[in-house]
Amino acid sequence: MNRSLAFLGLGVMGFPMAGHLARAGNKVTVYNRTDSKAAAWVDQYGGRSAATPADAARDADLVMMCVGNDRDVREVASAALPAMREGSILVDHTTASAVVAREIHSAASARGVAFLDAPVSGGQSGAERGELTIMVGGDAAAFERAKDVLAHYGRAVTLMGPPGAGQLTKMVNQICVAGAVQGLAEGLAFGVHAGLDVERVLEVIGKGAAQSWQMDNRGKTMLADRFDFGFAVDWMRKDLAICLAEASANGAALPLTAVIDQFYARIQAAGGGRWDTSSLIRLLR
Repeated sequence: MNRSLAFLGLGVMGFPMAGHLARAGNKVTVYNRTDSKAAAWVDQYGGRSAATPADAARDADLVMMCVGNDRDVREVASAALPAMREGSILVDHTTASAVVAREIHSAASARGVAFLDAPVSGGQSGAERGELTIMVGGDAAAFERAKDVLAHYGRAVTLMGPPGAGQLTKMVNQICVAGAVQGLAEGLAFGVHAGLDVERVLEVIGKGAAQSWQMDNRGKTMLADRFDFGFAVDWMRKDLAICLAEASANGAALPLTAVIDQFYARIQAAGGGRWDTSSLIRLLR
């Protein structure tokens, strides 16, 4: 069933995600703070652009948003919600805190609007291919109504629990990613110092227990000292700050994550804030 949809935020993730909705035949209205980005999206995919979040959200069955951080979530959701009709659904794909997810859920509920926190994993390439993993928190009934729409760009769309559970699951994801990247960086650096043919090493250990998405997708680029793509260090530090704050509140111990966060701070200080997160290997050379 084709629906009237809105997508708020057309960054490297939102632009292709909204495109998948349009390609599926839905009526899509987009909003972006930079008007030229919204105009470029309309030129590529059709649909229409709106001048404000409220204008985009007014007639939509579902409103998806993918912005930068907690402050942006509050700002955009606060602008969109008053225009949303009762019974519609607001879906937030931003990686944000569980605190803001619960806050927006309460604000939406007060207006008769359902809310799902639904952060994604898979990066820009996953968004472009429509193969994201989407971790959802919220009410089961709203999830059932929204999941077929989210499946246009998600290969795995899973309800993880009540409001905030999607964001908490994404925190687990980022904690695991940070550890995997650091481990891969140390292993590759060790191989180089040991005089091994490290590309051949990757081919061999990639068939065993050490295999990971990071190894398959970043191992060779790390060896080639290529970091001008992918998920930026600045965004990872934002995500790890959320993880560390939540751990401080719930009593979880994140000793390795705290150390890796400081490694990323060193990358930022060296001017690598926009480098891919695999740039951790730069500190080991």
